[in-house]
Amino acid sequence: MKMKGLPLNLNVYETSETLTNKHFQEFKMSEFERIYLPDSMGPFTNLVPKGTKEFVVDDNRCAVSTAPYLKIDSTDFYLSVKGIGSTTNPFSHQPLGKAEICNLLKDSALKDRIVNSRETAPRYLTGELWLRGSPYGGQGLQHATTSMRVSEMADLTSIHGFRVAPLVKILFLHETLENEIKKIYWYRRFRGRMVQEARLVPSNVRIYFHSGSTIGGNIGSVFDLFEIDENDKALDFLKNFVKSGIAFLTLFTRSIKSNEDGTFSGLDFYDVWLDKDAVLAPDGTIYFVDLEGLEWITIGREKVREKIDDQIYRSLYEFIYAYEQIERERSARFGDVTDRKVQFEHLLREALKDDEVIQLAREGESLELVVGNVLGEQSVIGKFPIIDW
Repeated sequence: MKMKGLPLNLNVYETSETLTNKHFQEFKMSEFERIYLPDSMGPFTNLVPKGTKEFVVDDNRCAVSTAPYLKIDSTDFYLSVKGIGSTTNPFSHQPLGKAEICNLLKDSALKDRIVNSRETAPRYLTGELWLRGSPYGGQGLQHATTSMRVSEMADLTSIHGFRVAPLVKILFLHETLENEIKKIYWYRRFRGRMVQEARLVPSNVRIYFHSGSTIGGNIGSVFDLFEIDENDKALDFLKNFVKSGIAFLTLFTRSIKSNEDGTFSGLDFYDVWLDKDAVLAPDGTIYFVDLEGLEWITIGREKVREKIDDQIYRSLYEFIYAYEQIERERSARFGDVTDRKVQFEHLLREALKDDEVIQLAREGESLELVVGNVLGEQSVIGKFPIIDW
């Protein structure tokens, strides 16, 4: 599959230092060991680019290669680079162009280089502190380190069924370049190290936000892109979406650890969401991509069931909303209309029959998710009604 999206050519530079995911240390992946920057960042460095590479735009500060790089478990994965700069002013909807950048600078020599540089589609990394641990338009080492820690927990792409787009390498910007970038800020200066993330993603299709193709925005185009041209393909797509979606809703119990003091630890979501921070594989599987927003929390035994409910409720609407868009498109395209609840129960049973954590049970007029855990700890099993009849 050739990736679709707004084309973006980036200049290729050597990196000053690289940190590699333990799962990928034996592989030679030269394209994952480069810094990728837009033409508009040329005035900030005297480094000579080694060439250019074609990408498509993904999200505000990311780009994805147009052709797949490697295959994992029969799924094609593409190079995704996070931290390539932004085109938009962080405090308005106005384009971020030369004039605004120069107005923020005190360095007259850097101003002159920017003014005299050739006109290109503007995209800038900045030194404005953003989202606690990153510069606006770029990526900070603190966030990238969190992403790497989570990615190394996974069995390449899975944490007991919760699918992740793996971070392969953290790439450090040269300090001379970084120092120039940090001269651009509106209010607060970012003081950490600036890096890029080189990741593997199965597509640039998101659930609702931060992509030109989304389930919520243009589901028909998604069907066309993924070549879902038969009803059976659509049903398989839905099954995989449900399987990975339920895993997303139950992350804590899939990553849970028991501590000596009787507490439990596991992964929780911090300022990241299903609708904008996950991408879809062509087979319908949801891969969580912005791993920096996962945090390790510790809670008492008495709070585990509450956390199970909280995680489900946190993303349940986004999950069901997206499911409805896929199911409606399937029904409209292939003329196969099924009762909503009957169809959903059938897909749940098919998707979860081999799940490590979830079982289904009838309780009165409800179909319940019986939420176990990878420890097999019976005292913290939760129950959540997923369909009422």
